[in-house]
Amino acid sequence: MQAILKRFHPPKPDWFEKFFALFLAKCCGYYEGKVAGYKAEIFSRLKGRVNKVLELGIGSGPNLKYYAGDGDVHVYGIDPNEKMEKYAQEAAVAAGLPPTNFNFIQMVGEALPVSDASMDAVVGTLVLCSVQDVGLALQEVKRVLKPGGLFIFIEHVAAQDQTTLKFFQGILNPLQKIISDGCHLTRHTEKHISEAGFSDVDIKRAYLSFCFPVNPHIYGIARK
Repeated sequence: MQAILKRFHPPKPDWFEKFFALFLAKCCGYYEGKVAGYKAEIFSRLKGRVNKVLELGIGSGPNLKYYAGDGDVHVYGIDPNEKMEKYAQEAAVAAGLPPTNFNFIQMVGEALPVSDASMDAVVGTLVLCSVQDVGLALQEVKRVLKPGGLFIFIEHVAAQDQTTLKFFQGILNPLQKIISDGCHLTRHTEKHISEAGFSDVDIKRAYLSFCFPVNPHIYGIARK
């Protein structure tokens, strides 16, 4: 397991992982407020309908309040940064999730440590920008979903070609990958999701004016 983790997420200095976890936990409130409407829309599909949910790149757990406190939900939070665990656990408690119903697992999206067809839903927000192999991560999502299971996602994607925004994304992308733990500004994630082989895909686009250059966003639901 450690070999796989290191292959897809090379170790970072301990201070960086602590700082990045703290930043996500304490400094993203404004962003979360701006995307709350989009999240409420897509996460409403899970309420009262799921028992086992896997969240890719759970980070500090900002999504848990949308789905984890409804009924007997069991959440498997996957993240390569072990420093996220305490913040994710705090968010789970705040969402009303019993401690026994939450498992934080340090791993990557390209090798999910759960059985085939074992999850009612997989959640991934702002995570496919950072995985090394988007295609493999999406195949893992499909593998662990039960037939008819849902993949709930929000991602930022590359701007349209030959635009000023796309030009600046190309310039800033190397720095973004360093300071944001592998995050890419120039990925066409919507194309990856559309071509991953889901039986049905519903993708919507949004533009967050305060988020230059992390625009546009896509959000939606894919069904296995």
